[in-house]
Amino acid sequence: MNHSALRQRPGAYARGEDTRRRILETALEIFAAVGYEGASTRHLAERAGVNLPAIQYYFGSKEGLYRAVIEQIVQHNEARMAPLALKVRAALAGSETPRAELLDLLCEMLEAFVGLIAGGPQNESRRLLYARAEIECTAGLELLHKTGMRQIFEPCLALVGRLLGRSVEDQAVVLRTVALLGQVTIFCNRGVREALGLELFSEERVRAVQALVRSQTEAIMRDAMAASCQTEPRADHNR
Repeated sequence: MNHSALRQRPGAYARGEDTRRRILETALEIFAAVGYEGASTRHLAERAGVNLPAIQYYFGSKEGLYRAVIEQIVQHNEARMAPLALKVRAALAGSETPRAELLDLLCEMLEAFVGLIAGGPQNESRRLLYARAEIECTAGLELLHKTGMRQIFEPCLALVGRLLGRSVEDQAVVLRTVALLGQVTIFCNRGVREALGLELFSEERVRAVQALVRSQTEAIMRDAMAASCQTEPRADHNR
């Protein structure tokens, strides 16, 4: 796209950005519904209300469009998690940060994670696209994994390690972190949603899940911290 030319014509630039956004929103829904292989550029264009060359103009190809959808998901997650990640890094940088504050941050991380995978139609489309990417092993899967590790798993791992006074390389810390995250990811499971009689989570149900995850996390970690205090010797959590 010739951005310099579009900047000289504000109206054209606004229309171009609106078209690009509409294509991306439609592509997210279709890739989530039928997968990368099942989606055709002709169908994508028709659903987005654009002509077929528009996809090539803005994204180059179907693969380029798919990568743009993945990048948009990553940017959305980054925007949601970045402020909290800054708080986590600041808390971990201080050696005297109270455990209660660290535990509260861990709960906040998990609550934010609930918000990413549950909620409205776009969140549901993101969840389905991720699930299909796992099955199809699409080109964007590595980026989704890498950013998920950086945005969610690694901060939670660091908090659990500090709370237990152990290294983040300790397998007990890794397993504990995976288990804590698992109480959130279970709500991605279609069978679980069917058992709950849900297709989409209402705001009220999202808050209920967040409250449950916080309650369970506090109970689990307080028990684990008490047990850790009785275990000798401790590993250096800064290793």
